[in-house]
Amino acid sequence: MTTRVLILGGGYVGLYTALTLKKKAGNQVDITIVDRRPYMTYQPFLPEAAAGSIEPRHVVVPLRRELKGVRVIQGKVTALTHADRQARVETDFGDTLDLDYDEVVIALGAVPRTLPIPGLAEIGVGFKWVEEAISLRNTILGRIARAASTEDPHMRRRLLTFVFVGGGFAGIEAFAETEDMARAALRHYPELQPADLRFVMVEAMTRILPEMGEEMGGYTLEVLRKRGMEIYLATRLESCEGGRIKLSDGQEFDADTVVWTAGVKPNPVLADTDLPKGPRGHVNALPTLQVATEDGEVVPGAWAAGDNAQVPDLAKGEGAWCAPSAQHAVRQARLLGANLAAHLGGREVKEYRHQHLGTVASLGLNKGVAQIMGVKLRGWPAWFMHRTYHMAQIPSFNRKARVVMDWTTALFFRRDLVSMGRIHEPRRAFKEAADS
Repeated sequence: MTTRVLILGGGYVGLYTALTLKKKAGNQVDITIVDRRPYMTYQPFLPEAAAGSIEPRHVVVPLRRELKGVRVIQGKVTALTHADRQARVETDFGDTLDLDYDEVVIALGAVPRTLPIPGLAEIGVGFKWVEEAISLRNTILGRIARAASTEDPHMRRRLLTFVFVGGGFAGIEAFAETEDMARAALRHYPELQPADLRFVMVEAMTRILPEMGEEMGGYTLEVLRKRGMEIYLATRLESCEGGRIKLSDGQEFDADTVVWTAGVKPNPVLADTDLPKGPRGHVNALPTLQVATEDGEVVPGAWAAGDNAQVPDLAKGEGAWCAPSAQHAVRQARLLGANLAAHLGGREVKEYRHQHLGTVASLGLNKGVAQIMGVKLRGWPAWFMHRTYHMAQIPSFNRKARVVMDWTTALFFRRDLVSMGRIHEPRRAFKEAADS
C-alpha cells in the first residue's frame, strides 16, 4: 500500500526531505509538495545575486526539475487539521484544495520578524527571496543613475542613502555586497564621488554577527567602518515615514531605501494548526524530528524540521535548541527523509546530532570572514572559503555548474552594473504610448 506524504514547504527542508525519501522509499510513497513558489531559493547566495556576482536565476532550484515523480502544488497553506489528516491550500487563482495525507512534514520555514515601525510597511523591503534581491540591486543602481542626473544636493543625498536594519548574517552580507557593487558602479558616473554614497546599518544589539563571536564581529565592524560605512550599535529604527529616518539615538535624515533584515519568526500559519507548539510558535519536535507534545509523546504521522521547528540540539547539551541556519535545515531534512522511510519500513529512527562546522560571511568581492572548526580566517581566504562551502552545498550539479561559470566569467569581465528597474513596470512604456 502506498503511503501519502504531504510536505508543506519547498525550501531546504522540503526539497531535501523529498529527495531523500524518494531515494530510500521509492514507490512506497506518494509525495506531494505545497509551496507558493515553484522553486527552492538558496538564500546564502542572495547577497551575491544582489551585487551582480551571480545570475539571480542561478540561486533558485526548480522543484519540478529536481523532484521527478513528486507532485508539486503551487499554493499557500492556510490551515492544517492533523486530527483529520487534512490540509487546506489556496492556489494563486483563488481555488481551495483540501489535501488528505497519511504523513505530513512541516517545512514552512520562517518569515521576516517585523515591528510596528511607522512607514516600514510602505517603504521597507525584505531580503529573503530572490525577487527581493533583484529589486534591491535595481533600486540601488537606479538611485545612482537618478542621483547623477540631478543638481539638487538634498535630493542627491537622499537618493544615495541606503539604510539596512539588522546586523546578522543576512544583513551584514547584503550591506557589504551591495555597497561594494555601488562603489564599483560609480566608475561610470563622473558626476558622483565615493563620498556621496551613504550606507547606514542600524543594529539594536551591542555587536554585529553575534554567531561569530566578539573577535570576528569586531573585525568585521572595523573593516566596514574603514570603508566609510556607518554602523550604529544599540540603536533602533523608530520611524521611516515618507523616507524620513528617525533613529533612537536622535539622528534624523532622509533616505528612499530601507532594507529590513532584523531576524525571522516561524511561519504564522502554524497558529492555524492543531500541532503542539513551543513558546515562540515553533512546532515542537523530538531529536528524531517527529512532532511531539510538551510531555515528549510522539504525535503519529507528523514530522518537522528547519526554521519552523523547535529541535533539541544534542551536540550542545540539555536545554539547547538548534539555531535557524541553513546547515541545520539541510542536515535535518536528510535525516527526516531517512527516518520517515525507516518508520514506514518498520525500522528504528535515529536522533539528530550535528556539531556546527562553523560560519562564513562574504563582505564584498575578495573580502570575508570565516570561523571553521575553530580556525579563524579573514580577507581573501575567508571569502574563498565562503564561496567553496556554498558552491558545494547548493543543490544539483546544474546549479553548481552555472554558479561556477558566473564566477569564472567574472575573472575576465567586470560584473554587469546595469539597472533594470523598469522590469517591475513592464506595461509602463506601452501604456504611455497608448494614452498618447
